Amino acid sequence: MRKIGFIGLGNMGGPMALNLVSSGLSVIGYDVDEKANLLAKENKIEIAIDIDSLVKDIDVLITMLPASEHVTGVYLEEKLLEKLDKSILVIDCSTIAPEVSIKVASAAKDAGLSMIDAPVSGGVAGAHAGTLTFITGGSVENIKRATPVLEKMGQQVLHAGDNGSGQIAKICNNMLLAIHMCGTAEAIALGVKNGLEPSVISEIMRNSSGNNWSLDKYNPFPGVMPDAPSSNEYKGGFLNKLMLKDLGLAAQLSDASNAETPMGDKARELYEELSGQGLGNLDFSSIQKKYYS
Repeated sequence: MRKIGFIGLGNMGGPMALNLVSSGLSVIGYDVDEKANLLAKENKIEIAIDIDSLVKDIDVLITMLPASEHVTGVYLEEKLLEKLDKSILVIDCSTIAPEVSIKVASAAKDAGLSMIDAPVSGGVAGAHAGTLTFITGGSVENIKRATPVLEKMGQQVLHAGDNGSGQIAKICNNMLLAIHMCGTAEAIALGVKNGLEPSVISEIMRNSSGNNWSLDKYNPFPGVMPDAPSSNEYKGGFLNKLMLKDLGLAAQLSDASNAETPMGDKARELYEELSGQGLGNLDFSSIQKKYYS
């Protein structure tokens, strides 16, 4: 393999690209944020001067972008698909609307390219540790082609179905993540306000039927898990504004399929409240502030 191109070197993309480099692969990256480029360069990632120069002499192109409009902007509006060699495998790890993913993949196919959607689960900690789960959509052949690269950045590669299916599964997953983070924060606060230590009630629930990922890996109460964003003033991690974006995608999906999601709707309402308080750039575990601060 000659080289991997990586567009989007933020909180998730930066450490993902670094894991590729650490595994011995050659990577060239680019981000519109110069701070992200400088940090990546400090970590020995080659930085392209622009996207056009990035896509020369690569075998795989990976994008990790914030939202649907950024994906369509790069691939369709800037006509990146037309600039790629037909041998390049395109992997979009962004979490976006399924219909947008299908639209871009269809355009890639028309251009003679192979493309999969591969949004991730595991958060910023998983991106740094190389323990992400990739939730993929696309043909079996293309998933097989992508797997050796994805396994350098994660522990699992799961196949949901055709193009766009990875996005559907990721949206369902993140809706559930928001729901159990809200519930976890609410339950811990209830215990603390009634005299229990946050670490004690957390440990009891973690070893009981209330256990979930937020409680076990990402405790929202400050001081319980030293390495969690909650113990670092909720800095970094998966931002409230991105969780709100994903919950908006879930709402669109539920409307389009006439599926009832009352708990997802409530979680969206709670994250809208946080964002309305100017907390959009805090980690999504800061929902704890709603119940205890």
